[in-house]
Amino acid sequence: MRRLVAGAAYVAAVVVLAAVAAWPIYRSASFLVLVIVASALGAAVAALVTFVPALRRAGAGAAAGLLAVALLLAGVPLAVPGRLGDAAAFAQGLGELGAGLVVGWKDLLTVDLPVGSYRNLLVPALVVFLVGTAVALRLAWRPDALAVLAVPVGVAMTGFGLLFGRTEVSAPVVIGPVTLQAPLETAVGLCSLAAGVLWLAWRTRDARVEALRTAARSSGVRVRRATGSDLRRTGIGVGMVAVAVIAALAVPAVAASAPRDVLRASTGPRLEISRSVSPLAAYRAMFTDATHDQLLFSATGAHVPERIRLAVLDSYDGAVYRTDAGADASSFVRVASSRHGGDGEPVDTDIVIGLWDGIWMPSAGTLTAVTFDGARAPALADGFYVDDALSAAVQTAGWRAADSYRLQAVVPPTQTLAQAVAPGGTVGGAAGVAGGYPGGSAGGASAASASDGLAAPASLRTWMQEHVTGTGGAALGGLVALLRERGYLSHALTDTQKAWMADAGVDTFVPSASGHSLARIDQLFTALLDREQDPRAQASGDYVAAVGDDEQFAVAVALLARELGFPARIVVGARTASTDPGVTVCESGSCRAADLSAWVEVRSDRGEWIPVDATPQHVQPPSREVTAQPDPTIGTEVRPDAVDEVEPPKPVQEDAAAGSDRPAAVDLSALWATLRVTGTVLAVLALVAGPPLLVIAAKALRRRTRRTAGGPRDRIAGGWDEYLDAAADAGRPAPVGATRLEVAQAWDAPAAARLADGADAAVFAAEPPTDDDAERFWRIVDAERADFGKTRWERVRAAVSLRSFVPGGLRRRTPVTGSPSAIERGSRARGAARRTA
Repeated sequence: MRRLVAGAAYVAAVVVLAAVAAWPIYRSASFLVLVIVASALGAAVAALVTFVPALRRAGAGAAAGLLAVALLLAGVPLAVPGRLGDAAAFAQGLGELGAGLVVGWKDLLTVDLPVGSYRNLLVPALVVFLVGTAVALRLAWRPDALAVLAVPVGVAMTGFGLLFGRTEVSAPVVIGPVTLQAPLETAVGLCSLAAGVLWLAWRTRDARVEALRTAARSSGVRVRRATGSDLRRTGIGVGMVAVAVIAALAVPAVAASAPRDVLRASTGPRLEISRSVSPLAAYRAMFTDATHDQLLFSATGAHVPERIRLAVLDSYDGAVYRTDAGADASSFVRVASSRHGGDGEPVDTDIVIGLWDGIWMPSAGTLTAVTFDGARAPALADGFYVDDALSAAVQTAGWRAADSYRLQAVVPPTQTLAQAVAPGGTVGGAAGVAGGYPGGSAGGASAASASDGLAAPASLRTWMQEHVTGTGGAALGGLVALLRERGYLSHALTDTQKAWMADAGVDTFVPSASGHSLARIDQLFTALLDREQDPRAQASGDYVAAVGDDEQFAVAVALLARELGFPARIVVGARTASTDPGVTVCESGSCRAADLSAWVEVRSDRGEWIPVDATPQHVQPPSREVTAQPDPTIGTEVRPDAVDEVEPPKPVQEDAAAGSDRPAAVDLSALWATLRVTGTVLAVLALVAGPPLLVIAAKALRRRTRRTAGGPRDRIAGGWDEYLDAAADAGRPAPVGATRLEVAQAWDAPAAARLADGADAAVFAAEPPTDDDAERFWRIVDAERADFGKTRWERVRAAVSLRSFVPGGLRRRTPVTGSPSAIERGSRARGAARRTA
């Protein structure tokens, strides 16, 4: 009865901890109902299989059948509560229940938390609390050694909420001078560890006491009281638990600044995004004669947004702007239901896809709800992911012509660019210098490009230093306006593709190369600097020289913004309306390929993203006239007859596109990352390998103490004890209450007989043994210890076994054959030997 009550108490504690760990995933009353009912059903199944003889004889098959029946009957009401309307809905719910058993685990990782009772996402929780409770309770009630498997099952139930939860840990708790990192996760983990250790300790002690009582009843040997060895063993156990607790508390502190690695972080459309071509790199393909009139999509409705977003690009490697899909990237998730988008301009529009392809989905602002229509609605709903940090959405199912959906969102209000302040504030103005130019941010270039590890081209910095005025957003707005004014729109390198010129109203064709690498941006600003130094341009006031389109100018504006301390990203999309006559818009909501554009968004100190148009003007073409400069007069230098040999200088590799006039600062981020990872690995290793190493060290200390005891007689008696402990660790415990000779007879081993004779002679003989006798005895013990483990796994298992630390608890319960007097004499002899040792 005690075993049943203790096992039930342990499983109840596990259910509570698992519910606490999984609560952030669901946060709904339906989840609480599921936990209570499912765990009760699981306990009922375990009780039936344990106490009903017929079901107990059937074993695992009966338990699996009962769980299947419980899952079938209670699955829809508990895990798919939205399908309880009528018989047809219930049948559909059964189908969703079956699908949830297979794919619900993956779906749970791709939906924004909390998921509530959305679709069939409660099915994984039903499996955990129904099946997990039944299995854990059935194992905990077993009388044999398999009962310890209930602890891994309990850890798995608790791990469900931790592994399927958020990528961010709970907020730290400050208690005086101590800051507890990840308090919720740490508390759940420690409580789970403590519950398992306490239950195992109680069960081991209960089994040991019962074994001793059985031995006492059958052999007449009195149960001894606790000794110093018991206290030492208790101390070792407490030390192991203390080391585990300290390691568990140290891991969150060491990994406080590291991202949390959970299953959710490895799901979503990261692979699709990383494989897709950057829309900015493919921007020029939209303006060929064959594609520029193609209808990509249409947007109609009561509230059509001014800007329809496609791709949001936030990572630049010096060659291509793309969406960061790495481990530290924003998270694309699915939306479990409609949600509140905050204050702002409402969006309610119907999107119909034309020839648009790829994974990017036309969207706007903060999405509150998306409803897909048509025959492909289920597939489109499954492939829909949204990222609130980027205000972007993707569709992994792919687009087909006539796909449609209703988009509801909120476009948050933003301040004007002139009012914006860079995060962290700006310094300077005309008199200030930060980062090598007036009006820059306090971080200078480091604030601009630290996120990408790149430095802007020297020509861009020079041009900005010559023209920047004011601070913050006003300085950036002035630079952008000047750049657009001195740029000229061109979508082609040759004049064979002219449809875009008639469409945009461009009269004069000027070729421009595609691409937006640092070298291409350097070429853009180099042309501006060369034109500004031309005397003819200074006389006429015509400084138009930079030729390109949104692909180059958006990247140039993003680099300027980062140099001024503004985080920046590029948005590829289309406008349905605009007050700027220099940009294209979709007529009547029909967005063609030629209507695509790219603009920049900069983040202010208030956290809002402000759009900045970058399209250059197309009215005034650049002048090709260059003022002739006279050739310089170079005097003839007369060299002496003697010529000294000069060693050529060592070659220095320079990157004109990414050069910097200032020495690079020492970057210690890699060192800190290395130390952080190393500390985390060491803490985890200490947590995993600490207890086994502590057991091995305790055995080595015990063996050394016995081997170096005071006299040869004590060392031989200690050698016999070491032999018995090694045998117990190897799974060969000695019979209860047996003498040394009886142990040797029971094992039927020649070495055991020699050791038993030697130990008895050393303890009871009138002539004491010598040091050589003790040394020979220990050599036999060492040889026998090595022979106990036939394989490497058996030797490792014996090295970390705790059987030898349990006095009598794991000995054979059946005493050896013999009279009670012989057993009593053997016990006294054994006790005398141990007292002598």
